[in-house]
Amino acid sequence: MTETPSDTRPHVLVIKLSALGDVVLALGPMASIRRHHPDAHLTALTTRPFAPLLEASGLFDALHLDPKAGLRRPGAYAGLIRWLAASRFDRVYDLQTSDRSSGYFRALRLLGRAPAWSGIARGCAFRHDTPHRTRLHSIERQAEQLRIAGIPETLFPDLSFAWEGPNAANVTRFGLPEPFALLVPGGSAHRPEKRWPAERFAALTRALTDEGLTPVLLGTGAEADVIEAVRAACPAAVPLVDRTALLDIPALGRRAALAVGNDTGPLHMIALAGCPTVALFSAASNPDKHRPRGPAVLCLRRHDLADLAVEEVISGTLRVRTDPPRDPALLSGGSVPGSPERIGDARLTR
Repeated sequence: MTETPSDTRPHVLVIKLSALGDVVLALGPMASIRRHHPDAHLTALTTRPFAPLLEASGLFDALHLDPKAGLRRPGAYAGLIRWLAASRFDRVYDLQTSDRSSGYFRALRLLGRAPAWSGIARGCAFRHDTPHRTRLHSIERQAEQLRIAGIPETLFPDLSFAWEGPNAANVTRFGLPEPFALLVPGGSAHRPEKRWPAERFAALTRALTDEGLTPVLLGTGAEADVIEAVRAACPAAVPLVDRTALLDIPALGRRAALAVGNDTGPLHMIALAGCPTVALFSAASNPDKHRPRGPAVLCLRRHDLADLAVEEVISGTLRVRTDPPRDPALLSGGSVPGSPERIGDARLTR
């Protein structure tokens, strides 16, 4: 997307670099920013893996890729700062709120080019520095951030563009027999403590097959060993290793009868699609801050996931389909109220 903005339109930048679950959950704040600045030229600064998702959302006029450069690539970093300075954005919403993204504000301030900035950087115009911000789920945290910047209401993330409209994914090509259940047995290789044991997933898969569901195994090549172990124990399971694009995942979630998985990015997409979802957590992450969100999500947590019995998960799969916990943001009509403590002025002129 290389559209050149008109000089008469306000220029607004949204920064969201990673990771998958965080980018997906930021779609609500991004839509709220678009709604609040309907006439602005809206640009997303992101990284290559997530550009297709943000482009398909239809929220942005342009995308720019962050090279994720640091001290080892000073030329690339300097190039990004030059682009930020030359773009002369009227407003920046830093939804990444990391040391890296805050460093962009500091660099622009040194150049005398710092725009009105929403984030956590010291000295920015709309600083989100409430003492409880790090204890909030990212949806409520970003709603509070936007309220400080003058956006009183934040929309709940909407992934419907993945299964309807011009950018909808065609998941019929997989030829999956229905009804089917999505299983996400993998996760980051360097965080094995966030994985429920493969043999437990295998036992769950057999139970779902006995129930009449076709288990569908999602993952990448890096998780192929886990998925193959599950499939070896249940030949009826259908592996889709490295066969799904980002938009396929919520589109599959929209059609699935059930999903069970570890704390991973794909599970956030599946839950937001409306699929009854059981998310498995260990002590390595806190569901209060990191759980998937959606109309039917149940979180099961043990300090060590090896202590989570198959029978407990099976019971959870029944509960989430019959009497799921209700997301308070969806009960309030699909919007996420922010803290009323501080309200800024988000009007823009150029």
